[in-house]
Amino acid sequence: MAKRRPPQVHGLVLIDKPAGVTSHDVVNTLRKSLSERRIGHAGTLDPDATGVLVVAVGRATRLMQFVSGADKEYVAEVVLGSRTSTLDDSGEVLETFNMSAVTPADVQRVVRENLTGDILQVPPMVSALKVDGKRLHEYAREGVEIERKARPVHISRFDIEATDDPLVYRMSVECSSGTYVRTLADDLGRLLGGGAHLRRLRRTRVGRFTEEMTSALESPQLLSEVGLVEHLARVDLDAETADRALHGAMLPVDAAGGWLGEGPWSVYGPNEVLLGVYEPTASQTGLGLTLAKPTVVIAFSG
Repeated sequence: MAKRRPPQVHGLVLIDKPAGVTSHDVVNTLRKSLSERRIGHAGTLDPDATGVLVVAVGRATRLMQFVSGADKEYVAEVVLGSRTSTLDDSGEVLETFNMSAVTPADVQRVVRENLTGDILQVPPMVSALKVDGKRLHEYAREGVEIERKARPVHISRFDIEATDDPLVYRMSVECSSGTYVRTLADDLGRLLGGGAHLRRLRRTRVGRFTEEMTSALESPQLLSEVGLVEHLARVDLDAETADRALHGAMLPVDAAGGWLGEGPWSVYGPNEVLLGVYEPTASQTGLGLTLAKPTVVIAFSG
């Protein structure tokens, strides 16, 4: 069997995902346009959703773990009066409700009192969450309902306002990774005494990456992979210590040497070369300094 060639293209691509394609479709398209097989994305977007999709190419895929947990921002519309099988407008209507008496003040009160801050969410059956090695949406297609445990998420901002249609509200949400925005819409409908579903979902931000930074899928812009770790505290090493880092050595955490904060740290060598990412350990040196261990060792110019 022929040995697979090592990655030749490395970098970061920020795609404005169009509606009608899956996140995996985006990866497959980029594999063809960039002539590179090793590509992965952070944070799946539903096929009907649009917006920021963070994609790493080549060796940069090893840095995706430092983006996947980033907070996110979305805009969407909530439609009161009906629940659907998918909790959004792509699904079958399961129930309808007369919610004509609901006022904007009612909606804002429910959001403020129940759907802001630290809350618990039950993942929807149409999500990509795995249970016993199988994704929930695969069970859903088979007509199987799986019991799901509520999970903690944080909603740092949930703005909602009325539109010209009394049953449609425009929402803007900043939330922790792992939040299901369609579940927020469904929960809002239930808390108002009826039902609701989501439509026109768009992700406008992932961590430091905003929609203004994206490129179209048809003309992807390859950016420096350094962008995947720019939010981490930076440590610059001299040539001798950089060589040790490239060989996976643990290094003493010393504020005088630029090791600020609690980590993880992006570690650079001479000539702006990113060597990798280090994280703290519980070990102590003879000087009483914490040791940092390499989580990812990789070298490319910034």
